[in-house]
Amino acid sequence: MASAILGILLVLVPLLLSAEAQARGNLTLGNSLTANDQNSSLLSLSGEFAFGFRKMGQGAHLLAIWFEMIEEKTIVWSVNGDDLAPEGSKVQLTANRGLVLTDPRGRELWSSNLNATGLAYAAMLDTGNFILASASHVNLWDSFSRPTDTILPTQQLDLDAVVRARYSEMNYSNGRFIFRLQTDGNLVLYATPTPLVVSDAYWATGTRGNGFRLIFNQSGQVYLTDRNGKLLNKVTSDEVPTSVFYQRAILEYDGVFRQYIHPKMANSSSGWAMVWSMVSSPVPSNICTSMNRDTGTGACGFNSYCTRGDDQIQRPRCHCLPGYTLLDSTNEMNGCRQDFAPQSCDESKPETDQFVLREMLNTGWPMSNYERSESQTEHWCRQACLADCFCAVAFFKDRKCWKKRTPLSNGRMDPGVGGKALVKVRINNSTSKATGNRQKKSKNLTLMIIESVLLSSCVFVSLLTCVIYRSSRSRDYKFLQPVQINQATGTRTYTYWELQEATDGFKEELGRGAFGAVYKGVLGSKDTNFVAVKVLMAWTGESEKEFEREVSATGQTNHKNLMQLLGFCNEGQHRLLVYEFMSNGSLADFLFGSSRPSWYKRVEIACDVARGLSYLHEECTRHIIHCDIKPQNILLDGSLTAKISDFGLAKLLMANQTRTTTGVRGTRGYLAPEWFRNMPISSKVDVYSFGILLVELICCRKNYELKAEIEAQIVMVDWVYNCYHNGSVLQLVESDEEASRDIKMVKRLVMIALWCIQEDPALRPTMKKTTQMLEGAVEVPVPPVPSFFTTSI
Repeated sequence: MASAILGILLVLVPLLLSAEAQARGNLTLGNSLTANDQNSSLLSLSGEFAFGFRKMGQGAHLLAIWFEMIEEKTIVWSVNGDDLAPEGSKVQLTANRGLVLTDPRGRELWSSNLNATGLAYAAMLDTGNFILASASHVNLWDSFSRPTDTILPTQQLDLDAVVRARYSEMNYSNGRFIFRLQTDGNLVLYATPTPLVVSDAYWATGTRGNGFRLIFNQSGQVYLTDRNGKLLNKVTSDEVPTSVFYQRAILEYDGVFRQYIHPKMANSSSGWAMVWSMVSSPVPSNICTSMNRDTGTGACGFNSYCTRGDDQIQRPRCHCLPGYTLLDSTNEMNGCRQDFAPQSCDESKPETDQFVLREMLNTGWPMSNYERSESQTEHWCRQACLADCFCAVAFFKDRKCWKKRTPLSNGRMDPGVGGKALVKVRINNSTSKATGNRQKKSKNLTLMIIESVLLSSCVFVSLLTCVIYRSSRSRDYKFLQPVQINQATGTRTYTYWELQEATDGFKEELGRGAFGAVYKGVLGSKDTNFVAVKVLMAWTGESEKEFEREVSATGQTNHKNLMQLLGFCNEGQHRLLVYEFMSNGSLADFLFGSSRPSWYKRVEIACDVARGLSYLHEECTRHIIHCDIKPQNILLDGSLTAKISDFGLAKLLMANQTRTTTGVRGTRGYLAPEWFRNMPISSKVDVYSFGILLVELICCRKNYELKAEIEAQIVMVDWVYNCYHNGSVLQLVESDEEASRDIKMVKRLVMIALWCIQEDPALRPTMKKTTQMLEGAVEVPVPPVPSFFTTSI
């Protein structure tokens, strides 16, 4: 009997405790809901839907409707995304205006603006519709007639109804896209601001003059009818039983209209699945290629390009061009800005040699052309863009060359685009000269302002500290811990729990090495801010040194061709490193895969790696020898820019030190001879490894290949010098049409590689000199005969 009573208590106590937070039934005149930690809400009779406050962050609340019985508590309607309600805010049912949302000081944040009399109560219905009704149960106002970004089964949209996407996944303010049933009967998708002409729609039913009502029926079908109820257009047409699945159709923040289902099973945690079949698909099916408007940014912002994801949802992703960075780091869809000074148009100071063209296959901006030339070669197209100060990108396809200027719009990367984009980037990546002049003129004024602000800030912080201290002594407040920044490296310190959450329990492994594994994670909003989290497997003396070495080496570097360390965790037995996520994987995958990368892209990658190594050896605060340069440690970002990774074997050099002694490190095949001869190790070991890597980039195959059809080609450096010595460099790239047409560059790269792999470290050039030779700033002298070739003849 005692156990039975205890069981009843265990059920009743939670219900009693949550009675204030979640009430069933109606909200009567004068009553209110309060925004607090309990997320106070009003439930529908079945408990499937809730209306009330959802906590969106520290002290911020959203007035919303959501699915209550599923783990995600998915929001389907909200009103104050642009002005979140602080703790203690109330939504009250009033006789003259209906619902009124006010903050604790009485400031109105939102109201239903009810234009009717006789209001008696508000109710959350089992359909997901929230209504204001009279005593005789006549609906005076309802949420179904005022949708935000989602529609539900039984919901209908009449003429001039608008569904508006939110800003981002977790930001419920208004976004860039709208789904409208126009008064002329056409159902369209627009990118805001609302255009003036129908041709600016990126999807439409073409039912002008006939369309009348959009219906989401109980069978899970979304379709458009005329005034007589005749079917005009099926937006989604799969029949899904509402008795088994929850359903919603939403215009998402990426501009795509999708339909989702979720099992109604008790405690189901399977999540929402998108309805997709031969007849039901997202609208539009590929927004990246659907955006072709003459005005506006396209699917992504200006100076970016759109790619379609490879998961079931195929959510589009937005990426910056090489040499460009996001305008808003929290929202990749807002476009990118140029990170370098544009090319000067002063003919007395030509800058043609200050720029390179970064190649991007199947990438285009169709609405940004200002000049087109036909019957041209790619070489002509390249030179024409480099010589034109207005040209930001050249696009070459089918012997046609298009020049494009910024801002670039409607960007997409898709196999259907074809051709290749050639993006102009300044070699030294310098900042704007124009702003530099203005900065010099206002330097003294700026310093005075900064000093004043700093002084005021110090006084304010001191006063604030005193207030917080006294307040915390007198009242039991708990403050959030501030973000911890490591002073030595300037990187953020994360807790193990934060990184476990970010990686979903270390779910998706990206790779594995001798000291640990790397996992994909996300910091902040879902599907943005991707990171790579490296986890050291065990805490031994060696792994502790490995961890300290990598944090020290990577944390003090800052170069576009080095992978950025964002933070780390050093907590108990846990040692983790947080890096920027490189979406195109390693150079090994790119170079030795099923399809050969283009010749120009391989040359660009060689220059990227050389610049990164030159920075490590000579420019960063503490000079660094990487010690393990190989294709697996060169990663590629979304723009195929190469970045050097894995500083786990790095050796730091003091300012007055040029060589060091250490045990053998690195990967066989890329190791310089001095590793095996008990010789002091210098930065020239990286030069040797780079030489092997450069040979692999030239020939697009591994340095050591047992399966080579010709025995002389098993060790590629032997074969490369043999071809160079015999004057037959063309044999190295004879199956590569692009490289064959650029044989002078092929020979230049071969000569540089042969200099880099000299057995005597003193004969190898520095990486700075190597970079200059690659960029054509200095001539490449004839390389000496390497000892390995001498012994083989």
